[in-house]
Amino acid sequence: MHAQEVIRSIEESYLKKDLPKIYVGDTIKVGVVIQEGGKERTQPYEGVVIAKRNGGINETITVRRVFQNVGVERVFLLHSPRISSIKIIRRGDVRRAKLYYLRDRVGKATRLKQRFDRPTT
Repeated sequence: MHAQEVIRSIEESYLKKDLPKIYVGDTIKVGVVIQEGGKERTQPYEGVVIAKRNGGINETITVRRVFQNVGVERVFLLHSPRISSIKIIRRGDVRRAKLYYLRDRVGKATRLKQRFDRPTT
């Protein structure tokens, strides 16, 4: 057995099986586990997926939202235990893999067409 096979088999046990199929352009709600003092709570973070990177255990998505007129982007490690849930709210119809151009747009210009041929759940 090669070292890569051993690493892959160990990573396999940490991969989440219940993740929905996420595409760039989707509006999603990510449940993030936050520790405050000794307590844990789940805080929702809703925004548009503007990028996906890597694969397997290292797969990340970048989610962008506008909060108090300031664009906030957050990178989530999909298979992290800090992420409790991911819910797809609407599917976006986009033609590219990275939506970094949304950073330069303001207000209604940031809207994406909705796509209806992919299920949201």
